[in-house]
Amino acid sequence: MDWNQQVFELIDMRSFSNLWYWIALAVLWSTSSHWVLGVPYDMIRRARRTGGEAAEDVADLLRINARRYLYIARVSGLWITGFAGFLLSTLAIIGFHYGNEFSQAVFLLFAPMTLVGLWSIRTARIYERGGHRAEALYRLLTWHRLGVQLLGIVSIFVTAMWGMWQNMSIGALGG
Repeated sequence: MDWNQQVFELIDMRSFSNLWYWIALAVLWSTSSHWVLGVPYDMIRRARRTGGEAAEDVADLLRINARRYLYIARVSGLWITGFAGFLLSTLAIIGFHYGNEFSQAVFLLFAPMTLVGLWSIRTARIYERGGHRAEALYRLLTWHRLGVQLLGIVSIFVTAMWGMWQNMSIGALGG
């Protein structure tokens, strides 16, 4: 038995039948919907409910993160877009044309995250343009979170359907 075969037996490369893939998918979407432009959603709710220092903290965190996201988008957005497009198209071709399940799984994780990134930049631009006061700011962040959650629901559904299709096509024991 050679080294490669031992590694591939130890690490199951059939992603959709691997419990760790589904745990990673759940953690990815849970984290993405909890952190709204770098601000934890529980802070946003507390600021909306109590105001005061909590509201100042949310405004400060949002201002810092929105500027940071927009700076990165303006300075290196073209490079990031090119690299992400290359990576996603490579994963899609290797995964769906050549039938590599690992590439399919990674594509189904990364493709929706690019949409979350674009949505975040859009929300940061809306924030930058408008001088949002407390309630309008909380509404903007809540709508952003709702959009991420809806995208997560659709993404998890598509991933689950594709994963079940792969598992039924290949068989439970990989045969």
